[in-house]
Amino acid sequence: MISPLNGKVALVTGGSRGIGAAVALRLAQDGADVALTYQHNKEQAAQVVAGIEAAGRRGWAVRADFGEGPDVTAAVEGTVTEFGRLDILVNNAGTGVMAPIGELSLEDIDRVLAVNVRGAYLAARAAAGQLAEGGRIINIGSCITERVPFPGATLYATSKAALTGLTKGLARELGGRGITANLVQPGPTNTDMNPADGPSASAQQGFTVLGRHAEPSEIAATVAHLAGEGGNYITGASLAVDGGHSA
Repeated sequence: MISPLNGKVALVTGGSRGIGAAVALRLAQDGADVALTYQHNKEQAAQVVAGIEAAGRRGWAVRADFGEGPDVTAAVEGTVTEFGRLDILVNNAGTGVMAPIGELSLEDIDRVLAVNVRGAYLAARAAAGQLAEGGRIINIGSCITERVPFPGATLYATSKAALTGLTKGLARELGGRGITANLVQPGPTNTDMNPADGPSASAQQGFTVLGRHAEPSEIAATVAHLAGEGGNYITGASLAVDGGHSA
């Protein structure tokens, strides 16, 4: 059986943990060689690389702070240097500060927008110069842009909402080269940052239809679909993988 992503190279930003790690491992299982970025935990990144290699694919991890423009560009260029090409960019790196709007410092605002908006834009721009015909850009947003059910999330929702414009603009701009761009909007997802048994879990689950957190592998499955042949005619789209949070 031929793996659907055999011969492809993917870069997953923020791929050392949570959704990013699940995406990196799923793409490797589907046949891709995978580069990933991490910011703090080199050991976690090494574990994901080991999982990629256990799937029979090549893995590579590079430290990058997505609030720093040169780091973003270097991660994309480094992937091409390491693997010789780039076929799939998964813009997953992100950060958030939850607090009432009046309590957020200018530093908080600048940091969240730098990572979630500027970092994603710069990664897409750098990747656009490397992707060949049939390339993929998949941005990871949040269900909170469709429905903000509690106070304190204004800054995070603002930053993730910007990815809708980025995705649609990329789809229009790059479509002539056969490159697709799509946005995946996860709901509450069981990660170390938002565990399914955490203090706010029951409240978050109450806003969904299915009444539970997603597992990271469920988000990764949609990313893998968009990265493979199933995503050939999907571009400029926003796909909610949120258990009915936006229903």
